[in-house]
Amino acid sequence: MELIRFNAPHGAEIRNLDLSQPMSEETVESVRSAWHENPVLLFRGQNLDDQQLMALARNFGELELPPSRLLKYSHGSGQKEDVPPEINVISNIVENGKKIGQLGAEEAKWHTDTGFVEKPPAGSFLHAKELPPEGEGANTSFLNLYDAYEALPDDLREQVEDRWSKHDPSYTSDGVLRKDFRAYSDPSMGPGPCHPLVREHPETGRKALYLGRRFNSYVLGLTVEDSEELLDRLWAHATQDRFLYEHVWSLGDVLIWDNRCVMHRREAFNPNMRRRMHRAQTAGDRPFR
Repeated sequence: MELIRFNAPHGAEIRNLDLSQPMSEETVESVRSAWHENPVLLFRGQNLDDQQLMALARNFGELELPPSRLLKYSHGSGQKEDVPPEINVISNIVENGKKIGQLGAEEAKWHTDTGFVEKPPAGSFLHAKELPPEGEGANTSFLNLYDAYEALPDDLREQVEDRWSKHDPSYTSDGVLRKDFRAYSDPSMGPGPCHPLVREHPETGRKALYLGRRFNSYVLGLTVEDSEELLDRLWAHATQDRFLYEHVWSLGDVLIWDNRCVMHRREAFNPNMRRRMHRAQTAGDRPFR
């Protein structure tokens, strides 16, 4: 097993490891240790079925259900029946008039996966099954929120240290209102749990910003106007290029990232080009300070 760090603020590639095969305890420990030091890990040239992808994720914790099932949509998950309930298909493909997955081809704005539940997932495991040609968009970028926290200006740090924000589940990461929710003009009135703006990682002990999604976020104890001003400053700070790694996908790539200290986004791409990714995620803890 060989680890090569990215020329970026965070992340690394692990080579010479076939993820379709069971890992020894020693290998699992080595990969987990690498993940704690590099919260985005890349494995190239993999060919995993759903059971193998879930087996990989189980090395990092208990499997968690996708957002559609966690939120108990009345209209179902929108996936094929032969896909395990723990797998989330991210795809724009339509077969026989039906979508085989979720999210489509629009931009997925900066977000933390499923931060709108009481105990957000810890890790995401995304496997590239079908891709548009390179250069056609659909790249995925990641922000290191450890570094973003540590680089906060003193006045901004003082404002966020003991603040909590609401995480609204009403909209998907591409800005679509979910069918079982309604729109709120006042973000302080929307649904969703509250999490600290700064959270401590339960395994590394490091502090990171925890922002979830910008749209409909609200900082508790502030007027909506003051909340918007504070969030605008935080997001402008956290989304700087100095905290960013952009991943250009290749077929067979597996990316795993730590939702407790990383945010990500996906570029839009041509909806006529097929893109299919399968994702598993592991259960996490309630964010704490």
